[in-house]
Amino acid sequence: MCSTVGRALCCVRFSFAFARPTVPAQEFSQLTDLKRIIDAGGAHFDARVVCEIDARDCRFPVYAVTMGTQRPDAPAIGFFGGFHGLERIGAEVVLAHLSSIAMRLKWDSTLHALLESVRLVFMPLVNPGGIWRGTRANPNGVDLMRNAPIQSAEKVPYLLGGQRISPRLPWFRGVEGGVMEAENRAVCEVVDAELLSRPFSISVDCHSGFGASDRIWFPYAHTREPIAHLAEMHSLMEIFGETHSNHRYIFEPQSRQYLAHGDVWDYLYRRSLQNEARVFLPLTLEMGSWIWVKKNPRQLFSRHGIFNPLIAHRQQRVLRRHLPLLDFFARAAGSHQRWVPSADAREGHRQRALQAWYSAAGK
Repeated sequence: MCSTVGRALCCVRFSFAFARPTVPAQEFSQLTDLKRIIDAGGAHFDARVVCEIDARDCRFPVYAVTMGTQRPDAPAIGFFGGFHGLERIGAEVVLAHLSSIAMRLKWDSTLHALLESVRLVFMPLVNPGGIWRGTRANPNGVDLMRNAPIQSAEKVPYLLGGQRISPRLPWFRGVEGGVMEAENRAVCEVVDAELLSRPFSISVDCHSGFGASDRIWFPYAHTREPIAHLAEMHSLMEIFGETHSNHRYIFEPQSRQYLAHGDVWDYLYRRSLQNEARVFLPLTLEMGSWIWVKKNPRQLFSRHGIFNPLIAHRQQRVLRRHLPLLDFFARAAGSHQRWVPSADAREGHRQRALQAWYSAAGK
């Protein structure tokens, strides 16, 4: 059986055999949906354009939408999508969650109670130029998840781990010594202001990948070393398993699949460690797109079909499946004091996490 890296390389070689299509501006429905949802949220939503991106003759806004308490000591959670323009389903999952909140605000008193104690942050379309063009990279040819100033000291997979050869090849990191792309600088600005300014926060970044399982990844991607908050990650996984006993997610550090340079969440997590009292838990939902291809092999002949469900009822099923996960993480952020391990319990969680995720027996 091919490894995850092998499947990814095969997928990219296959997809690059096709011409790179350009999605007409009038078909960029996700941006239209986001504006509609912002209007529906009304006064409950604070929406702002954090940067604008040039894509050929078009210019697209990158929005951040916030809601909930503004108390500086309150926990926060951020939902991010669309880092890779080709993986539209990630953006659509975040948009669906934001839309659900906008509709529930009309009647759901439990949601209003949650927003009194937690801050919610959304950036559903981080890479609007890539979504519009139908490319993984942004309009400059840069892979935003290989673009942060963080370098792996360990061997990474050729190309897949990030390369500086050419923007015409996948996984281009950007030029050596250059600043991060505008989209990533906007993400860092929002994370700094809304998440890292608080004592506790979680982020969830939604992607799809060429695998057969849905995975929840956490740092690191640039090294196999465990993160400082391994005990908190293990406790979060534990309460998720207890709450959703029949779930099929694989919870693991990204390094168990492959290593990479320039991971944005590794970079932001390491920045969060500058304050030892702060807990920031970045998560990535990696939806297994091989499931959709297996059910409809003709999707292999479409660049979008490799990373997205193309049949309407399958897309609806994907949205139904993952929205409870995002809602769980929001509630977990708001209730973190009830499950974050105490000083006495941290070492036990850490040892169980090391056994599950970093030992030979756990692999």
